[in-house]
Amino acid sequence: MASLQSSFLLPSSSCSSRRAIAPAAIHDPKLPNLRISVPTLPNTSTASLNDIEQLCLNQPINAQSPFVSHLHHILDAVADRVEMHNDLHLQRDNWNSLLLNSINMITLTASAMAAAAPAVGALGAPLLGMLVVVNKIQPSQLAEEQRSAARLFKQLQTQIETLITVGAPTQRDVDSAMEKVLALDKAYPLPLLGAMLEKFLKTLEPASWWPNSSHSYESKTENENAQFDGNQRQGSNGWSDELEAEMREIVEVIKTKDAQDYARLGNLVLKVHKSLAISGPLLTGIAALGSAFVGDWSPGGMVVAAAAGSLAAAVNALEHGGQIGMVFEMYRSVAGLMWLMEESVRGTLEETDWEKRENGEVFERKVALKLGRSLPQLRQLASKSTAARTQGICVDEFASKLF
Repeated sequence: MASLQSSFLLPSSSCSSRRAIAPAAIHDPKLPNLRISVPTLPNTSTASLNDIEQLCLNQPINAQSPFVSHLHHILDAVADRVEMHNDLHLQRDNWNSLLLNSINMITLTASAMAAAAPAVGALGAPLLGMLVVVNKIQPSQLAEEQRSAARLFKQLQTQIETLITVGAPTQRDVDSAMEKVLALDKAYPLPLLGAMLEKFLKTLEPASWWPNSSHSYESKTENENAQFDGNQRQGSNGWSDELEAEMREIVEVIKTKDAQDYARLGNLVLKVHKSLAISGPLLTGIAALGSAFVGDWSPGGMVVAAAAGSLAAAVNALEHGGQIGMVFEMYRSVAGLMWLMEESVRGTLEETDWEKRENGEVFERKVALKLGRSLPQLRQLASKSTAARTQGICVDEFASKLF
């Protein structure tokens, strides 16, 4: 066998002398390992002839969905929105600090100098005007609006990136992304003049940053539990009657506990906010008026100016330094988040065909994560809610553990 292997290493001139014995001596020779570079062709069962031709010509194959380019343009706009809102958040947060410090320094200085010069009262008009403007626009609340907008745009950016990477986008996905961008633009406007959100509402209205749904869930709330006939259907697309009942109980807890509590606290902060916004300019005006009469017929002008000025500085520090507007905006945003979760779950359960819903196990985990709970904790909460409602009472636990 060694002689046969060595015969393949001889020069070509000796091949002719061995041709006569080759058929008799060689039955199954073992050929040496030869490395030949062959271009990899796609599987012909899945690739078209045109694809193979393009590969052979070293031309790229464009298998990308036409909707991906649309989503990329929307993604660029969303990324730009994130930067704009972040920049405005920093700018308006600086406004809050700078304006507050300026107003308090002017107020205290004018109060301290009231006894020295009656003309100090002339500072009252510009100071009062500055304070009214600051109380009107509420820089701390504006900064919180931009923080919320940047966070929500960042979430949308991540969703679109995931859809482009692992999904198969359709025209519906493109339209939905556009609607979400425009809804966020409307919920958190960038300009101040003409588009600024009202800062002193009569009552708290939860923030709404998602496209309006064409469905009405309020009319279905009373009869939702009457849809169950007691027959436990087995899982289909991760759903079961037990999971549906669990989600309905979670919605009930969100509605009766979390949403109502955030609305109550938000309205309380709103009342304090209004009181401070009125008291600050009022005390500042009294201080300016008192300083104007220092040295004239009103002997108590100095005392009134000093006392009112000090109180005005304290009120302004509490309102703007304590960022009461930001606290109110935080409650408004969280109330909106609870509203969105309630609407999302109701909208999912409204689809009677389980196969058309999002996978039930995935949906359950998503709800649990948004509420800051594990799956066992979520199911335990649903069980507690069921037991409480059979007794005609509300469960004594909030759905969310995050806020």
